[in-house]
Amino acid sequence: MIKNILFDLGGVFMNLDFGLTERAFIDLGVTAFPGMFNQHHSNDLFEKLETGKISDQEFYEAFRRESGIALTDEQIRRAWNALMLDFPQERLDWLDRIRDKYRIYLFSNTNSIHYDAFTEILARENHCTDFDSYFIKAYYSHTLGLRKPYVESYQQILSEQQLDPAETLFIDDTAKNLVGASQAGLQTLHLVAPQTVLDLGL
Repeated sequence: MIKNILFDLGGVFMNLDFGLTERAFIDLGVTAFPGMFNQHHSNDLFEKLETGKISDQEFYEAFRRESGIALTDEQIRRAWNALMLDFPQERLDWLDRIRDKYRIYLFSNTNSIHYDAFTEILARENHCTDFDSYFIKAYYSHTLGLRKPYVESYQQILSEQQLDPAETLFIDDTAKNLVGASQAGLQTLHLVAPQTVLDLGL
């Protein structure tokens, strides 16, 4: 019996294209970027950014040192945000309905740069100024201080919300993230494109 659902954000409610960020950085001369960050891997710099251990400015400065290229903050920001596309309105409408049936939560690996960008996309394109209000609580790795796929991140949320993992479903589009969730006792579902939340029958 599923009573609670913990959702991922990117690839579930927001469309992403990691290739756009990769190409944007390569166009800027950062040819090593694919080995630094992608959907399935983050090096130490990006892990620090996504767990709130460094500020945006510290990230920009470290990125310049690591890449060896004197990019401006704005060039880095634009390329880093290029992967974020849109929030199909029908998924937000579905989310509005599903919260009448389940206790729903969000858990996203993100950072303050991306958070500001997708908040702006939602406000501009979906006229949504409080995405977090769809959920009992929205957890973001850069404020939680923990990120997927580490089991401790799921355990922290389960403990804080006093959720029974056996009654809680975790939905993510990245298979790697399901491993830690399973280790924490959660039921899991891998959402694979072109499938969307609209196809789940929940």
